[in-house]
Amino acid sequence: MADTNREMLRTTFGQDAELYDQCRPTYPPQLFTDLATLAGLGPHARVLEIGCGTGQATLPLARMGCHVVAMDLSPDMAAVARRNLAHFPNVSVVATAFEDWQTSDGTFDAVLSATAFHWLDPEVRMIKAADFLRPGGALGIVSTHHIAGGTNAFFADAQRCYERFDPTTPPGMRLTSDDQTVEETAEFERSARFGSAEFRRYEWQQTYTAREYLNLLMTYSGHRAMAPQARAGLFECITHLIDDVYNGEVTKQYRTRLTIAHKTP
Repeated sequence: MADTNREMLRTTFGQDAELYDQCRPTYPPQLFTDLATLAGLGPHARVLEIGCGTGQATLPLARMGCHVVAMDLSPDMAAVARRNLAHFPNVSVVATAFEDWQTSDGTFDAVLSATAFHWLDPEVRMIKAADFLRPGGALGIVSTHHIAGGTNAFFADAQRCYERFDPTTPPGMRLTSDDQTVEETAEFERSARFGSAEFRRYEWQQTYTAREYLNLLMTYSGHRAMAPQARAGLFECITHLIDDVYNGEVTKQYRTRLTIAHKTP
């Protein structure tokens, strides 16, 4: 992704922080059980969370008793996160870009980024994350992918809506169950700051009405960045499919992946 596109798109999430908070799904509970085991987290562990959004991944860390510094680029997202985490004095939320943030408060036992790491500057993200970690501390990267499953036929039909209203859509795209981890592993290796990466995968489904699905789409940067007229046409096309062809609801298949590696001495 070009730097200018990344900078523009990553600012779209804060345009409607309340919608993001209402519509974005949370993460499988087993992910945090595995994270605690693999990273050695427990009460009083110090965790830096990058791109906390409205706190979907912060809340489970807070409930573990971790001391969390959570940051987000958007002041509006950070404000909602503070509200959601108001009962946890072990959490502080900072509105800043990770690339700009500095601390004099020592190092962390873990750095976590949930569905946000790919928005960070690739020239600095690995090295700076490592700098914030104590020796042996863990960097955890969570990514969520839409894969084959659920109402597959709907997503094939919806592809034609995208091809009609969004000319940047590659033709003939179809969902797969592929799980590409090569690039993530390579980035850890290129940094020369971490040991071998481990992976954990979690598959799950969520069912949406047309209104719920369109609200979800409006939390994605690509849809928010579309020209309003094109987006309106796309959403009308998708609504017709869900309501008139698929009996009012569709199911989306997700795969959430945890990648974790430890800082070398």
